[in-house]
Amino acid sequence: MISLYRLKNIFLIGPMGAGKSTIGRLLAETLGLEFFDSDQEIEKRSGVDIAWIVDLEGEDGFRDREKRVVDELTQKSGIVLSTGGGVVLSNDNRKYLGSRGTVIHLMTTTEEQQKRTMRTRKTLSSQDAAEIRAKLASFDRDLETLYDEIAHIRVHTDGCAVKTVVGSILDELKAR
Repeated sequence: MISLYRLKNIFLIGPMGAGKSTIGRLLAETLGLEFFDSDQEIEKRSGVDIAWIVDLEGEDGFRDREKRVVDELTQKSGIVLSTGGGVVLSNDNRKYLGSRGTVIHLMTTTEEQQKRTMRTRKTLSSQDAAEIRAKLASFDRDLETLYDEIAHIRVHTDGCAVKTVVGSILDELKAR
């Protein structure tokens, strides 16, 4: 069994569509830890969705809210935290995550991200799909170095069932 004392906290980082929320829920359940999703927490506290926050306050306003939530949640003990894809853009967030728990970078390809994010959209033109793919690829390249800067563990999620990814994470945690 994995020592919860050693773990303290597990933080999942990675691009949109990597499976952070789904994997995080099962990982938390498996380890008997409390699960949080930073984006859901921001929405719960503000009473509106993130798109509305960004429309009203801009990206900077959203990132300020995100930083406060990440700071607060990472000070808890015995949690699994799923973060938004851009959480690592903030130096403060990278410091909070890297020093307050085990950071797991869930890795996925742009192709898989596109498939996963398209599932939430009913209809999409091929031009829209190509535009989304280009944005995902550009965003990922910009963030990859920042993810690697703080990750203690890296796990690929492409083509893997959620239980398989959680099993890989547990194996990595045991090895630490």
